[in-house]
Amino acid sequence: MNSFQLLEYAAWALSAILGLYMLFDMIKTDRSYDEELLTSSREGEIDDTLVIDPPHQGGHR
Repeated sequence: MNSFQLLEYAAWALSAILGLYMLFDMIKTDRSYDEELLTSSREGEIDDTLVIDPPHQGGHR
């Protein structure tokens, strides 16, 4: 087994670990919170957190 095969197996193992963690977290979140709360937001809640800074339009001053 060369080092590239070892790296490939390590990458697959890391991928499996992350996938299992995401599945566990999804189940934990689903049990902890109501689906209505997870799929809704208050009106303007997201807009209030955004700071809009228009990009420079070009040209000379």
